[in-house]
Amino acid sequence: MIFHRVLAAVDPLFPGEPDADRFDQQLRLLKRWFDILPLPDAVAALREGRLPARALAITFDDGYADNCTVALPVLQRHALPATFFIATGFLDGGRMWNDTVIETVRSCALPEIDLTVLGLGICRLGSIVERRAAIATLLAKLKYLPPREREDRVEKLAELCGSALPGALMLTSDQILQMRAAGMTIGAHTIHHPILARLSDADAREEIAGGKEWLERLLGERVALFAYPNGKPCRDYLSTHVRMARELGFDAAFSTAHGTASTGEDTFEIPRFTPWDRTPFRYGLRMAQNLARREVVTATRSG
Repeated sequence: MIFHRVLAAVDPLFPGEPDADRFDQQLRLLKRWFDILPLPDAVAALREGRLPARALAITFDDGYADNCTVALPVLQRHALPATFFIATGFLDGGRMWNDTVIETVRSCALPEIDLTVLGLGICRLGSIVERRAAIATLLAKLKYLPPREREDRVEKLAELCGSALPGALMLTSDQILQMRAAGMTIGAHTIHHPILARLSDADAREEIAGGKEWLERLLGERVALFAYPNGKPCRDYLSTHVRMARELGFDAAFSTAHGTASTGEDTFEIPRFTPWDRTPFRYGLRMAQNLARREVVTATRSG
């Protein structure tokens, strides 16, 4: 399973993002349906062909502060393990580019913003629905731009809107240590969360290795697991990056392709999935549909 955030309360802009109560309900369902394992144990069992029936592991990507302040207490209440894949470049007061876009639109006082000078068109912000649509449009237009060009446009977007932006969305180093002390696993997720497929091989390797090394210095232990940013095979990462993850000494790596992992499959492209439905029936149905998907497209199969 892959999560990103667990909010303290429902966010009208992102009603699909779980809050603490909904995350608690989801964990209750998952405990009833699955044998939830620590991810390192699940990887070892998968490689050795001894996974128990209905094995499942819980993971989080990126490194949001609410992973510690909101999600961790719920996990502890259920005595469940999780792995947190951390993009190290945003810790201790940083902010990911997509969150700059989201928070800019959220706090903008204007009913409409003209972003044609940035090649982003005109966005209407008169209602929650329009703001939600504006965020989706802006993220889609910016996501696959070269990193420096994207950062430049995002900064100018915030300037044009005059928005006040939060500075504590991401984890601190101390919070990572707190989660590790609570028995959670910490994994690597690059430094700046780039689309690896859009980088040179040298830059991609630096991103993967640098995130791993930073976490190992902080934790004083080996970091053995890696998640590809965005994580779609052949689009966000390539076979080159799978090879890099092996060469850099990880035990396994994870995509965001739908499907399930089976014995004999590549443990450097393990799929992950999260159903987003609110009712237990539809949540369970979405899980069942994912479990039925046996063929997973991988970067290595596609060269």
